Amino acid sequence: MKRILLLGASGSIGLQTIDVILQHPDLFELAAFGVGKNIEQARDILKQFDVPAFAVQKESDAVTLAREYPGKTVLFGEEGILDLMKQTDYDVLVNALVGFAGFAPTLAAIESDHDVALANKESLVCGGELIQRALALHSAVIYPIDSEHSAIFQCLQGNRTRQVRRLIITASGGSFRNLSRDQLKDVTLEQALAHPNWSMGAKITIDSATMMNKGFEVIEAHWLFHLPYDQIDVIMHPQSIVHSMVEYVDHSVMAQMGTPDMRLPIQYALSWPDRLPLDETPLDLAKVGTLEFHEPDKERFPLLALAYEAGEKGGNLCAVMNAANEAANHAFRNRQIPFTMIEDIVIGAVRECPFAELNTPEDLLAANTAGYEYAVNRIGKVY
Repeated sequence: MKRILLLGASGSIGLQTIDVILQHPDLFELAAFGVGKNIEQARDILKQFDVPAFAVQKESDAVTLAREYPGKTVLFGEEGILDLMKQTDYDVLVNALVGFAGFAPTLAAIESDHDVALANKESLVCGGELIQRALALHSAVIYPIDSEHSAIFQCLQGNRTRQVRRLIITASGGSFRNLSRDQLKDVTLEQALAHPNWSMGAKITIDSATMMNKGFEVIEAHWLFHLPYDQIDVIMHPQSIVHSMVEYVDHSVMAQMGTPDMRLPIQYALSWPDRLPLDETPLDLAKVGTLEFHEPDKERFPLLALAYEAGEKGGNLCAVMNAANEAANHAFRNRQIPFTMIEDIVIGAVRECPFAELNTPEDLLAANTAGYEYAVNRIGKVY
């Protein structure tokens, strides 16, 4: 029985993780969980799992739920999450938090020798160097949940990383993949949230539309698989059937395919090296018929090019880029700025915020603050 501590339980990845646990109650147990502001979802989870403790974002919600569940420990805030991790007997952390807030729990799990099933991109995008140092000192392992990185992980099984020529990360292109840059000027929030293939949270769906999400995945792949950026390529694949590929030195290309269902990579991260049955729609290639691939246009998607640049330069730039993107993405979702200004703000942050080395968690916090404050200042001049 593998005991799972699930953070971000009320989000898309969190709910699908719960579904995986419910499909295999003899193998997986929910040891504790954390949600944000969705306390109704917390109540639903508590109907299905008798956990001793859980965490929410707001203190007022914690007080309310503590009255409703007097036998349970209810914690709140970022410190509450870290306290939950310290007091829970668990085997693997499923980190499905969104944004920079996911870094500290990932680092805490590794430093306490707990494995991490990682859906939080920002842990590696912002603090990949710090995470790698921690992994070198502890026995913890990171198992990727992102469909692209899970695909690469699966394609590497039974092979040697030193014989890899390149990683090929597929990209659907998001909600606006068929629009020109001129057409992007007037797109609406509702249009941006209508992803053609995947069911994801709002923030990640917007990041998919700007291709910032794909840029993050390139950086994440660099840290997960220890390959330089010139050995990590992105290819457009509108059908989202091939989740990513690995090309070896003999030019053999291995691909992992499946329907666009995040439960598969979630389950593989929890069950590796075993494969388990999964109640999902199987892939029918005859129905799919045609698979398309083409090169991404980095002028059309400038944030993808920016991610390569920031990753190559290193230091604080990836954390600055992420913080500015979080703020700009949020502002667009609040209808404060137009869609294309997300790109302007993120590019401006990387260009204008001073470069600094990243050696400590404090350096990381400073980089996050710099990127966020830059974005807020730009947003304030518009809104």
